[in-house]
Amino acid sequence: MIVPFRSGFIAIIGPPNVGKSTFINTVVGEKVSIVTPKPQTTRNRILGIKTLSQGQLIFVDTPGTHRTRKKFNAYLVDVALAVLRECDIIVVMVEAAREQPDTDLEFIKRGVKQSKKPVYLVINKVDLIEKRTLLPLIKAYHDQYGFDEIFPISALTGLGVDQLEESLLNHLPEGPFFYPESMYTDQPERFIAAEMIREKIFLLLRREIPYSVTVEVNEFREDEREVVVIGASIWVEKDSQKAILIGKQGRMLKEIGRKSREEMERFLGKRVYLELWVTVKKNWTVNEAAIRRSLAMYPQ
Repeated sequence: MIVPFRSGFIAIIGPPNVGKSTFINTVVGEKVSIVTPKPQTTRNRILGIKTLSQGQLIFVDTPGTHRTRKKFNAYLVDVALAVLRECDIIVVMVEAAREQPDTDLEFIKRGVKQSKKPVYLVINKVDLIEKRTLLPLIKAYHDQYGFDEIFPISALTGLGVDQLEESLLNHLPEGPFFYPESMYTDQPERFIAAEMIREKIFLLLRREIPYSVTVEVNEFREDEREVVVIGASIWVEKDSQKAILIGKQGRMLKEIGRKSREEMERFLGKRVYLELWVTVKKNWTVNEAAIRRSLAMYPQ
């Protein structure tokens, strides 16, 4: 009996910071999406590609969906909801250890209720709750929202991920290879470099500064010594933010650069020369043209 090859796109949608990026990185086996403890880290549509002998699963990581009045965050939500039109399966992810506000789930439900595609609920971080609370939690979600499938998992430890992957594959349509077998993301190296820099800013800086930052890679080339030369501009909104980002005697910017360069060298397998600049773009997160330009730096 010939088993049909299945392939398709799986949208991962949910509130901020529930583990969508960690899940895709775990499934793919490579870091394709940056991960930080801060919500709303992901800003773009990012593909993670898992190729098996029976099929090709193409996961689409999206920004966290939530109610917001902030113009920049509203754009991120639009990016997430737009993915639903292009996918074959919708996965709504929530966090087991955190009580999810009904308003967030209703907001997500409105985005998928008109869909005729399979809609999964994935309850992530079940390793952080007591086992006795899991079945009542699953029942509550099923009774209230009627998802097609519900899977409890831990994206961090891998618990339940294989079973979820198998179910998703079985629900994909028959189809071709969309991407070469060796490919695990569609994002160019230039984009990945920018995201590595932005991740280090999220990890090293506190408060709201990371949310006022975007990264533009101005130069990406290999020189005659086979050193990858990368030049990047870091946008901030205020002079005070620029001062914090640079740090006393430039120490913070040097640390961001050092950590970013080390990860880039591991990723590229080559030496990297990285130069960073900090540029003030006054109030760019509330300026529609600037928001569009910042997101245009990254493929959608």
